[in-house]
Amino acid sequence: MTTGDSEQIYAAVRDRYASAARATTSIACCGQAGTPTGVVSRALYEKDETDALPSDAVAASLGCGNPTMLADLQPGEVVLDLGSGGGIDVLLSARRVGPTGMAYGLDMTPEMLDLARKNQAEAGLTNVEFLQGTIEDIPLGDGTVDVVISNCVVNLSPDKDAVLREAFRVLKPGGRLAIADIALRRTLSEPTRELVGLWTACAAGALVVEEYEAKLRSAGFESVSIEPTRMFEDDDIVGLAAELSVGEDLPENIDREALMTELSGSVMSAFVRGQKPQ
Repeated sequence: MTTGDSEQIYAAVRDRYASAARATTSIACCGQAGTPTGVVSRALYEKDETDALPSDAVAASLGCGNPTMLADLQPGEVVLDLGSGGGIDVLLSARRVGPTGMAYGLDMTPEMLDLARKNQAEAGLTNVEFLQGTIEDIPLGDGTVDVVISNCVVNLSPDKDAVLREAFRVLKPGGRLAIADIALRRTLSEPTRELVGLWTACAAGALVVEEYEAKLRSAGFESVSIEPTRMFEDDDIVGLAAELSVGEDLPENIDREALMTELSGSVMSAFVRGQKPQ
């Protein structure tokens, strides 16, 4: 992937998330904002979790899992959420780690950061800090975090090796990586992977499971595992494409029906785990 391609992806992702932050009924990555009921984002959180949060934090939930449950957060731990969006997972994490712990959220989109800070103020949580930056260059020191979480964001990065290296760097020895993400059962064709619209839809940039595991180990993680949580089949792919308006302006070399066939059974949500050695 060239520098120009990467810049185009960054710009497209930033624009889509900015739109979602400005209006929670906007369509954004991994589902439809407003309520987390999109094809990917529906039914990820228990009602008693979301009832305790500001409505805008719930409305801007655009993930594909619940990493705060996956991470088994403990009182006093320091947590970092990569690509924190409207802040739902940061606020949930802050409640789990309690006043002796800390929850950081990192996002590159100013509009999302504004929304997250508003939600923090409404929630009345003081053990929270939202940082502006990219997940490829985390603005925290080495070995400062107990747990790194993320929710359907790593797939959006054009440099996943850098993301995983940075996550490893900021973790304390023995620290945990616990993220929800989109992964693939098989490699997508090159024309499909080049569709920027499918990058922002969390599909074109996703890694095949075996490649994901290899990148985690290359970054230094051990106890690596990727657990599928949901496979997206025909009806899901059609619904996702409708939500995200994917395929309305496809290049001439892409057939919409063939694209849907290629994606069906290839795309899945998954829990991704790893640990930094002691």
